[in-house]
Amino acid sequence: MSTAVATAPPAARPASRRRRRIGSTEIVYLALVGILVVAGVLVALGGGNLFSTANTAYMLTQTSLLGFVAIGQTFVILCRSLDLSVGYVVALCSIVGATTMAGDPARAWIGVLAALGVAALVGLVNGLAITKLRVNPFIATLGVGLVVKGYLDTQFKGPAGDVPASFQMFGYTRIGPVPVSTVVMLLVAAAGVVLLARTRSGYHMFAVGGNADVARLSGIRTDRTLLLAHVLCSMCAGVAGLLIAARFGTGNALVYSYGLDLDSIAAVVLGGTLLLGGRGSVVGTVGGVLILAVLDTVFNVLDVDPFFKDVLRGVVIIAAVALYARRQIDPASSRTRFGAGGRGAAPPGPGTSRTDAPTTTAGGASA
Repeated sequence: MSTAVATAPPAARPASRRRRRIGSTEIVYLALVGILVVAGVLVALGGGNLFSTANTAYMLTQTSLLGFVAIGQTFVILCRSLDLSVGYVVALCSIVGATTMAGDPARAWIGVLAALGVAALVGLVNGLAITKLRVNPFIATLGVGLVVKGYLDTQFKGPAGDVPASFQMFGYTRIGPVPVSTVVMLLVAAAGVVLLARTRSGYHMFAVGGNADVARLSGIRTDRTLLLAHVLCSMCAGVAGLLIAARFGTGNALVYSYGLDLDSIAAVVLGGTLLLGGRGSVVGTVGGVLILAVLDTVFNVLDVDPFFKDVLRGVVIIAAVALYARRQIDPASSRTRFGAGGRGAAPPGPGTSRTDAPTTTAGGASA
């Protein structure tokens, strides 16, 4: 008697073994390596050394100033918002910090708290204008920035305040070729990574940026999340203002002309964060800041015309955004807009399972 042997169909290939696409963050750092190689060769052909101690220190110094502002800008852009007041906040906080310190080392910590407090207040005003008055973020933050600009222009015609020498070390001290300000910026970036990846507020920022209506129906207080993002953004700009004060030894009301607002947005977008919100990372933003810092350093070493420098930076930014748009940005490179429970589900908070437990109806059947 013959018996039929049933052969099971070949098992499906595990999803984990499938070829993984390169995410936007990886692309940013691959581009950074490529730019460093090409830039190093160009500078070497001109008889220079891009990686000399002086050039490296300058590159990292540029990174720290823009990095503080760009990290904060990442939070608001993830929430599908924007902050055009950061440049004015940097100038205001440099003035507040320097005038509060008044050259007294014992008052340095008071100046730091005062500057960060003022920055948080400006961020709160931005957030309230957007969430309560329903003003478009572009208009709201631009308007608040112009109010700050008007105050600075009428009250401060030049440098103001005096930063004690002990606090100036924040702007000038280096550990080898690495400035202390860069180390502090990296610590702030690490805190931002933890906030977005490990806290409920971070999950809420991704949810609000992905779909504010779905997030609201899921029980997320979207207004509170936007307020937090704008307060954190302004406080990061406040730290940049303290760095400016430490470098100059005094407050500078004209710092808002440095273009930190648009440069920070460019760095965030260059780092792979969507302007429509919901996807992105602080790690990618730091990579975008590094790319801009490398370009600035190379242009200065090669003595490129300042106007042509802006043209080249613009071309790089447009090319990067076009690349992300064509790839539609790999969802695996950043936290997804929605949870595993379906398109309408918000990301689970810390301590919650991604698998929805079955619910039992009154009749005892599970749904």
